[in-house]
Amino acid sequence: MKVLITGSNGQVGSCLVKQLQTCPDTEVLAVDRNELDITSKPDVISVVDGFKPDIIINAAAHTAVDKAEEEVALSYAINRDGPQYLAQAAHNVGAVILHISTDYVFAGDKDGFYAESDAVNPQGIYGKSKLAGEEVVATSCPRHIILRTAWVFGEDGNNFVKTMLRLAQQRDELGIVADQVGGPTYAGDIASALITIAKEITAQGRDFEHAKYGIYHFSGLPHTSWCGFAQTIFGKAVTQSVLSKAPMVKGIKTEDYPTPAKRPANSMLDTQKITATFNIQASDWQNALNQLSNYQIIENKQYESN
Repeated sequence: MKVLITGSNGQVGSCLVKQLQTCPDTEVLAVDRNELDITSKPDVISVVDGFKPDIIINAAAHTAVDKAEEEVALSYAINRDGPQYLAQAAHNVGAVILHISTDYVFAGDKDGFYAESDAVNPQGIYGKSKLAGEEVVATSCPRHIILRTAWVFGEDGNNFVKTMLRLAQQRDELGIVADQVGGPTYAGDIASALITIAKEITAQGRDFEHAKYGIYHFSGLPHTSWCGFAQTIFGKAVTQSVLSKAPMVKGIKTEDYPTPAKRPANSMLDTQKITATFNIQASDWQNALNQLSNYQIIENKQYESN
């Protein structure tokens, strides 16, 4: 299996590289923005034609949700144009593209879980550009898997877990949004899910059922709020002696923490389809927090959920 990974230094990309290194009979070409600018069609064609992968996993994205409101052109270049070029190049060499998307394609106002078939209605530039990416991937390469996920965290990159650990060292009390709910998702579990799908596709080749291509949801269970997520992080951090004490957590409303981009109030994704099709279980995000000493606390000024 020959796998091309874009965004290899990101949260999911770095996990993909680590996990694929242990897979036998697998050749990996891992590139980040310095090695491949996915917004350059000639560069994408050159790399894909040269490597001729069986699978392309696009883990590259512009995920700065608030900055996207100002960086509109850049958001669409990375989240729409790049995926389109990768999908077109994949189709040209007979490869399959696995593309990561987000819960932000939904309005977040539904009661209950979001299924893959539910109507999309992104509220901000980030979600709109990611939805545009989904659409061009689907039309450019029939052999595609689009994996929507939410509230991503991991040992690498900036994320909510690291931000909470840093703030807990600085403050005795924190106000955390309590009226947005979703499924925290460990980046390593996303990588594992993508690799499971890639292996099945490669093993079956042209016998892989065409009906299995399309959109899947993958995120964590149990669902919680950002406030609940933070409380779990602090509890585990104290138990593991990563923090000497947990700060007092006060649940606040979204309106009390205004941001340039609107966040979905409901990011709960229904993961039954991916379980039924590939036997992939929802991310066990609580278990992923049992090794918090591996989460290097860095001086990031903001967190992004995807």
